[in-house]
Amino acid sequence: MGVSRGFWHHEFWLPPGATWEDLKESADTHYPQPQDLLLCIPGTLLLIFVRCLFERTVALPLGRGLGVSDKKRPKVQPNATLESFYVLLGRTPKEEDLISLAKQSDLPIRKVETWFRHRRAQDHPRLMKKFCEASWRFTFYFTSFFSGLALLYDKPWFWDPTVCWLKFPQQPLPPALGWFYLLELSFYCSLVATLPFDVKRKDFKEQVIHHIATITLIFVSYCANMIRFGMMVMLVHDASDYILELAKMLNYLKWQRVCDAVFVAFAVVFITSRLVIFPLIVYYYFVTKLPLFPISCLINAFLGVLQLLHIFWSYLIIHMIFSVIFRGGKRQDARSDTEESDSSEAEDPAKNPE
Repeated sequence: MGVSRGFWHHEFWLPPGATWEDLKESADTHYPQPQDLLLCIPGTLLLIFVRCLFERTVALPLGRGLGVSDKKRPKVQPNATLESFYVLLGRTPKEEDLISLAKQSDLPIRKVETWFRHRRAQDHPRLMKKFCEASWRFTFYFTSFFSGLALLYDKPWFWDPTVCWLKFPQQPLPPALGWFYLLELSFYCSLVATLPFDVKRKDFKEQVIHHIATITLIFVSYCANMIRFGMMVMLVHDASDYILELAKMLNYLKWQRVCDAVFVAFAVVFITSRLVIFPLIVYYYFVTKLPLFPISCLINAFLGVLQLLHIFWSYLIIHMIFSVIFRGGKRQDARSDTEESDSSEAEDPAKNPE
């Protein structure tokens, strides 16, 4: 009990002068309660189930109807020696390993090289799997962004960020915003839960950092009743995500000109929202209007991590646009969340900054 009381001490979670008594609920007034966040556990499981159902019943038939097809891949002859090395020691053996494996399996070195190349290709994600994943994320991000916009457009603090902090932390929580918060938390928890099964991307580590930072920010901001600020941050971040996933879907359909146009639109929205609106408007008023206390310092740190990721991804986006779309370079993905692929296969040119 002592540890729990220390963890929830008002001086840690609330600005100077505020206590949990200020957030005491009444029949007509509801404030965020930490125990509400436990609903994200069934919410996460439900979203994973809905995703599986969506991919099977909507995305898969849609992809087939639009002409998405997986390339045939060469079958790999079973070889216990080579398979054991592949699983335990690595997918790309060095020259000395190839010589040793050739002797052990009584095969020419060239055939051993071919076996490993085909075996790597066998593990590469299928185009249809990529399309289904992008379709699910597009559907969620599109719904999330426009739902958030509908919830906020008539709020005065949406148009004037200074109002976000009026009478903070005594800001009652509208039920719709509370459910939206729980939905976002459940979604990012589901992304973490499915990472081992999803297409592995080049920025896998950055993705993990991003998801952990996002989950922490949603959790902490809910408990500290920073719902208004949190909604603004989520809306700014959701603004470009659905455009990116649409660009990926178009790329998998090989509608390249439309894909390029949509990707340029994504780049404009991403850079404007993440490098202009977020730091100069949303984050600026957080720093200038809120006094320092432990939770605000923690949120500052995680927002700084997100902003560094925004800069990193923006660089990759700009590099991709100039090297491929404008200069007509080889369409090989230099962007942040591109799927890993072997040199024998074309890489996916759509990227995911989150």
